[in-house]
Amino acid sequence: AHPTVTADEEDLEISCTELKARLDRGEPIVVIDVREPYEAEIAKIPCARLIPLADLPDRCSELDPDAEIVLHCRSGVRSLKALRLLQSRGFRRLKNLRGGILAWADEVDPSVPKY
Repeated sequence: AHPTVTADEEDLEISCTELKARLDRGEPIVVIDVREPYEAEIAKIPCARLIPLADLPDRCSELDPDAEIVLHCRSGVRSLKALRLLQSRGFRRLKNLRGGILAWADEVDPSVPKY
């Protein structure tokens, strides 16, 4: 575990390999990319829906509060902020993608560019 990650935050994380396996099984997981549009043009997880962190407060009504949602960004910092925001709005089935898209490139899809 990363030394700055609390036990609570660790419970809220999902590894890239676990997410990939669950998506491959067809589990109904909503993946939200909270990066900026220019970042999504550089590198993306194919099924992810882009809702930049700054837009999330106004756009959380687009999301189903009962859905299982995995949030990701470049490395995991912004997506943790997004997770906390959604928690405060009553969302409960939330996970933060550990290591963000950089970890996805390392662990799942080496064709994803790192930036």
